[in-house]
Amino acid sequence: MTIKGFSLFLFFLLLFGCQQKENQSENNKTVQKEQSKQPEVNSEKKVIVFFGNSIIAGYQLDLSEAFPAIIGGIVDSLGLDYRVVNAGLSGETTASGNSRVDWVLKNKVDVFVLELGANDGLRGIQTTETRKNLQSIIDKVKNKYPSAKIVLAGMQIPPNLGQEYANDFKTIYPELAEKNNTTLIPFILEGVAGIPELNLDDGIHPTPEGHKILAENIWGILKPLL
Repeated sequence: MTIKGFSLFLFFLLLFGCQQKENQSENNKTVQKEQSKQPEVNSEKKVIVFFGNSIIAGYQLDLSEAFPAIIGGIVDSLGLDYRVVNAGLSGETTASGNSRVDWVLKNKVDVFVLELGANDGLRGIQTTETRKNLQSIIDKVKNKYPSAKIVLAGMQIPPNLGQEYANDFKTIYPELAEKNNTTLIPFILEGVAGIPELNLDDGIHPTPEGHKILAENIWGILKPLL
């Protein structure tokens, strides 16, 4: 990604963050509504759970266009004994995710892809809190399914709250991945962030074409784990 492209991405991310703060109460209602619609897994196949926010949920897209569904199609085409579950929820923070994950873990999990934190950063939540919540989610997965493989997806935020905060936020993911011996996706929006034609009008959320790129990138990391 070029510096100009990433700067554009950060601008839209900051703008979206302001909108997120204004609509926080509405997002909470959405979380409660969507939580009741999460699918149950009734299958003998191993299960890959994508757990996160609007990036995983496929904001404003059909679920079939979001990258978890695309990866699910790849898994099926290769005849692998896995099933993909999209447990993404728009507006999710690490705190709300930490509460919701208990419900998600009632179902079988063999591979758990964790993508949360961007909404924390946009709201200026202390990085210590974000780290604590992400660690709690990881601990809950490990305690419930000790053999499950965990993949942590990294994110970056604009320096509107100061470069020190942005830098500290960026280090959350590699440090947690190393601490917990989990696989790391350095930046989940790599190759898509800051490229207008690969994002919706908000400049943040990927288009169907953008999700195809995410799927290709993430599959390259996920495939060796299966």
